[in-house]
Amino acid sequence: MKLLSGTLLAAVLILTGLFVHRDQESDTLNDQTRTGVAGSFVRLPHGTVHYQLAGPERGRTVVLVHGFSVPYYIWDPTYDELVKKGFRVLRYDLYGRGYSDRPDEVYGPDLYDIQLNALLSQLNVSGAVDLVGLSMGGPIVVTFADRHPGKVRSLTLVDPAYLSGEEPPLQVRAPLIGEYVMDVFIAPSLPHSQVDVFVHPERFPDYEGKYLPQMHYKGFRRALLSTMRNYLTRDDRLEYQQLGKSGLPVLLVWGKSDRTVPFSISKDVLKAVPQAQFYPVDQAAHVPQYEQPEVFNPILIRFLQPTSLPHR
Repeated sequence: MKLLSGTLLAAVLILTGLFVHRDQESDTLNDQTRTGVAGSFVRLPHGTVHYQLAGPERGRTVVLVHGFSVPYYIWDPTYDELVKKGFRVLRYDLYGRGYSDRPDEVYGPDLYDIQLNALLSQLNVSGAVDLVGLSMGGPIVVTFADRHPGKVRSLTLVDPAYLSGEEPPLQVRAPLIGEYVMDVFIAPSLPHSQVDVFVHPERFPDYEGKYLPQMHYKGFRRALLSTMRNYLTRDDRLEYQQLGKSGLPVLLVWGKSDRTVPFSISKDVLKAVPQAQFYPVDQAAHVPQYEQPEVFNPILIRFLQPTSLPHR
């Protein structure tokens, strides 16, 4: 009995030690910790949101929505080029990421839809906008277009997630166990795993370092775990099909070497959204807009030109 008790105690100590050793969430997001952060902040119903808005006030408004965990810097090359070309461009950090708040909420489709809708309203963005969604940002903008058709002029989907309602593994969805697995194993591996989004990660030596600051703010891991449990488990295929029936202009761009959302899934998206203009990108993986901006940006800008899309 003493041996068993000793073994259990040792196991608890080891598990606790792993948690303490890997726990990076030491700071709380507030006005003080956001001092010096580039961009702007606005208070919305579920918390403060970090965003950047630039370009002529009368320009076409393009909204860039990032994916699962990398915040709005993933749009750096696209944002800068669109502003240079005279578009009004908005990008923001989803709740739980970057420098946006990490509210204690269910991170499901409603939260992300409310966030985008409230952000546009608070910033007085009127009229239809062009939405651009990367990875998980793809289904976020698809949902928004389905729920608010009068507010959307076009959609651009970049290597979009195409979810089929599969449950995450038991070690993620189980209470307490999921929290421990996220805190000790999944979250600490995320910075280095970012190299998988490139064909040539050696060309982006500072990319992993950009990811790290957001991990120091409390609630980051909780937000990601809730997203895995409540968003990535949804079946969004009917929403894609609804988009296909809407007649809304759609641009679909996909890195041919994508390992995160495999290129083969593009066939399913095209079947659901047959009106999409499709552009596969060579020598690009999951983030073609970042890895091959000289290819991606001209494709997007041609699609967004006023003569190519009907005004709504």
